[in-house]
Amino acid sequence: MRELFGKLPGVSVSELPAFLKSLQGERSFGLRRNPLKYTGEEFEREMPFSLRKVPWAQEGYFYDGEEQPGKSPYHASGAFYIQEPSAMIAAELLGAEPGECIMDLCAAPGGKSTQIAGKMQGKGLLVCNEYVPARAEILAQNMERTGVSNCVILKESAERCAECFPLFFDRVLVDAPCSGEGMFRKEEQALLHWSPENVAICADRQREILDQAAKMVKPGGVLVYSTCTFSEAEDEAVIRDFLERHVEFYPDGEVLSEALLRAGICSGGVPGTVRMWPHKIPGEGHFAAKLRRRGEEERGGKKSGRAKRQSPGKKNTELGQWNDFRNFCEQYLERGYLQKLEESGRLVWRRERLYLVSELLPETGNLRIGRGGLYLGEAKKGRFEPSHTWAMTLKKEDVQQWKEAEDPAVYLRGETLENTGLRGWILILFQGRPMGWGKAGGNLIKNHYPRGLRIYGEYE
Repeated sequence: MRELFGKLPGVSVSELPAFLKSLQGERSFGLRRNPLKYTGEEFEREMPFSLRKVPWAQEGYFYDGEEQPGKSPYHASGAFYIQEPSAMIAAELLGAEPGECIMDLCAAPGGKSTQIAGKMQGKGLLVCNEYVPARAEILAQNMERTGVSNCVILKESAERCAECFPLFFDRVLVDAPCSGEGMFRKEEQALLHWSPENVAICADRQREILDQAAKMVKPGGVLVYSTCTFSEAEDEAVIRDFLERHVEFYPDGEVLSEALLRAGICSGGVPGTVRMWPHKIPGEGHFAAKLRRRGEEERGGKKSGRAKRQSPGKKNTELGQWNDFRNFCEQYLERGYLQKLEESGRLVWRRERLYLVSELLPETGNLRIGRGGLYLGEAKKGRFEPSHTWAMTLKKEDVQQWKEAEDPAVYLRGETLENTGLRGWILILFQGRPMGWGKAGGNLIKNHYPRGLRIYGEYE
């Protein structure tokens, strides 16, 4: 670290004692508002926590660690995502816009994916990839909880993703697996697993992933690379090597804005890169690089990706399933919602399950898919049963029947609720935002909150 502080911009060897002291200090705690659920004004008015803005993230807030917002019903209803404050910088630099095609190549557990999805506002295509199946499940749960409707989740290698999506994405994020030096204060395991040999292994793997990611960026598109390590071998050296071998990419010269400088973020050792030091900002160590691919689009034009679009094909289901689904929509959803749904993508049956699939998604061949679109529900005998995933994307004005949970903890524990004359499917709300389905009959509302999500402890 002494050698690093002696040659990187923005720091000096005289700061080394302050840096080492910061690693022994208290960490900062952060959460990020979900713009799919709350405006900034609503969020700050309604959240019962001591929130302070994170200066480098539009939706980011610091909170006091003893408040434990993850144990609140606001968390279960997708109001926010708990995320280390420095980790918010990569998705901010990516600059996602509604209607774009975006890839998060190393996506689990979903912090950056949900951040990107919030900026896309349900428009466009977000492909989130996680190679490890168990981590892909956690990713899917977080996308579901936050009500993301326009994402596809893959469980693939970077190489196979690149084969399927050549020159396709407007923006690609690579939050690369790293040695985790920047997380030593936050996660003891990162310190225990560190070694010089592991740093070298990580750097080799990062180069391989970045090479595959480059193949998916369309001309004029953006590639962001980030790590949570201080290691120059995994940061500047990886970017320097990449730019030497990929002359079609160049650093974004405007990556470090005045606002980021005022927040204490420093330039990295290569153009187009930034570094976050824990003695300069209230957060952990982070590195990010923003690169652009040369091409026609850098002059302002926009073209679609080159991948072949999926054709509608024949509907692989019986007419009865369609009728049951449409009957459900007519009975429980507001007029016009089904048309809006059909205009936003293709409704596709996969055996008894119905999905909403983006028209932007190309043919995926035999890629391992964890979530091929928005899972709407399942055809049962003579009826359609809606999914929890779909519920979390809905708004109160989308449904004909809804009920505000008087005590959200009761619903989240899976208990029945009292009924006041309603019948059939009901969207259960907390502070006007969806928590899941209930089904009313008689004096009770049967709880359809998924068993795997139920928490039987006390909510605060």
